[in-house]
Amino acid sequence: MSYEIRIDGTDVKFAAEAGQTVLDAAAKHGIEMPYSCRKGACGNCKGRVLAGELVVGTGGGGHEAGINAPDEHLFCRAQPASDLLIAPRSWHRIDPDARKTYSATVFRNQLVASDVSILHLRLPTGVRARFAAGQYLQVILPDGQRRSFSMANAPHENDGVLLHIRHMPGGGFTSGVVPNLAKGDVLQIELPHGDFYLREDSDRPLLFIAGGTGFAPVKSIIDDIIKRGIERPMTLFWGARVPAGLYAPEVVKKWLRQRPSLRYEPVISAPIDAMAWSGRRGRVHQAVLETFDSVQDFDVYACGAPAMVQAVRTALEDQRGLPPTQFFSDSFVAESPVAVV
Repeated sequence: MSYEIRIDGTDVKFAAEAGQTVLDAAAKHGIEMPYSCRKGACGNCKGRVLAGELVVGTGGGGHEAGINAPDEHLFCRAQPASDLLIAPRSWHRIDPDARKTYSATVFRNQLVASDVSILHLRLPTGVRARFAAGQYLQVILPDGQRRSFSMANAPHENDGVLLHIRHMPGGGFTSGVVPNLAKGDVLQIELPHGDFYLREDSDRPLLFIAGGTGFAPVKSIIDDIIKRGIERPMTLFWGARVPAGLYAPEVVKKWLRQRPSLRYEPVISAPIDAMAWSGRRGRVHQAVLETFDSVQDFDVYACGAPAMVQAVRTALEDQRGLPPTQFFSDSFVAESPVAVV
């Protein structure tokens, strides 16, 4: 059995099979709506169901994910039980065949912090991947499970991919496999995924907020901005628990040489001795609040753990006047078949 899903105010419609989510059905028919974690945690896929019924247990969502009204639902979870009329926050057409699967070879595996590896994968000779700066890929494991990681390289560096991987305690892949990957090992990867990328229809100043390895997609975007000579004011807040968590200082130093106007604010949350850290302390969203009286004229790109991303969103929208349409995020969720870690 299939159901017809229509987008309010348009003539766009697509079919969803029984058991298929609204988000997956749309993507299958070349329609992409906002999403990130695909696990019901980040709230990026939030939209409204104006007419029709959902399968019991697949509707709604927590306030933490931004669900505040009876007709708001997470499209990564919502499954139709009838024809639907929906109102996503945004949508655009994509080529459903643009996503490709590659056999990628480990070129380098570097431990850059006690719990972070930078994994450099090479694509087959002559193959170039197409993706937007800030998007992510999925590693396809032998048993069919998937793990998702943001690509830290910019699109012009497309003969391979660079991944910043945090070793999650008990993580079968991030802690059990990644530390042991050696040059020449092969992984199956699929890309691109995600809608965390620079919106170029705006000339507003850019405020990037990263937590831990949430730095990876931000790196991709900033590298791309500098490579293409895009002239928009940029501020970067990078938060970590301890100074070693800011694991790529040479990258930031290079940016500051290339773009002296870039403002960089590292923030450490753990209580440590003043001799070990003399910079900003506390939660990264608090540091942003302390810095700006208003961000209503900024485009904000936040990436990190769901709690951090939601804290940033709430603080900036409620206390600093940020319009919801100017907030873009990617949430890193604990290891699962669709997790970003």
